[in-house]
Amino acid sequence: MKVVTVIIPFYNEEGGLRDFYDGLVETLDSLPTYNFEMLFVNDGSSDKGLELIDALSKHDQRVSYIDLSRNYGKEVAMTAGFDYAKGDAVVVIDADLQQPPAVIKEMLHYWEQGFDDVYAIRKERLGESRSKIWFSKTYYRILGKMTMEKVYPDAGDFRLLDRKVVNALASMREQARYTKGLYGWVGFKKKAISYIAQPRKSGITKWSFSKLLKLAVNGLTAYTTVPLRISTYMGVLVSFFGFIYMLIVLFQRIFGLGDVSGYASLMIGILLLGGVQLISLGVIGEYLARVFVESKQRPLYFIENYHTHDETQKQVKKV
Repeated sequence: MKVVTVIIPFYNEEGGLRDFYDGLVETLDSLPTYNFEMLFVNDGSSDKGLELIDALSKHDQRVSYIDLSRNYGKEVAMTAGFDYAKGDAVVVIDADLQQPPAVIKEMLHYWEQGFDDVYAIRKERLGESRSKIWFSKTYYRILGKMTMEKVYPDAGDFRLLDRKVVNALASMREQARYTKGLYGWVGFKKKAISYIAQPRKSGITKWSFSKLLKLAVNGLTAYTTVPLRISTYMGVLVSFFGFIYMLIVLFQRIFGLGDVSGYASLMIGILLLGGVQLISLGVIGEYLARVFVESKQRPLYFIENYHTHDETQKQVKKV
């Protein structure tokens, strides 16, 4: 039988892990033609979620887990799951029950038909504010116009990936990871399905505004170089208008057509030019910071403990 690994990255989800496990097991038990591995990736949780998973692993041989040495973020936690997944296909799903495990059945159906990346699109997002949904759609609309590859606005990490797609994603080891962009970059045969995103069953979202902003900046700077071009265009535009204004002032001065002095116009010009320069330097700084981080060639993560049904081993590092 084919092996399917379900990767579940989690961070401080103790309150809902048991309900998630029960819901996932109900779905997996209804698919007897597959062998499943449930690979939980603990992203440095400070609660007792890992203890719960460890207890479950003693009673369910399908449960494995990776305990990362600290909180690296979901992008890196998923990469660790890709590195250790044993399945012919991999399903990525969150542990907060916003993504219904029952959708996995439909994913497997299309995988059997030959699709390599079956991604789930949220047709409704229950429990989320209108402002958050609007900002998300606007961001992906802007990102889609900046990139040559297709961007999938309502598709997250909830998807099934064939082994060859997993290998392709795992081979890319950049530090500033933006996996939602990498899905489109690696290509392969894709199929969209839809689902209704449910409200969280317990706890609060770990995606604060600052973390979402950081992820958005990563997407823009790691996935496209358009911001650099925009800085260049802004500089050319400001220089063009500055040159025109210089000709106007020179013409007025030579022919005595008016008073060319003016503190307000001088300050406006200085502030406008200074603002464009600072924005451009900030954009360049973001790219340079990523070059600096990548040049160190550090491992993406370190592992405290890795447990599977046939093996338990201590890991001190993973590249």
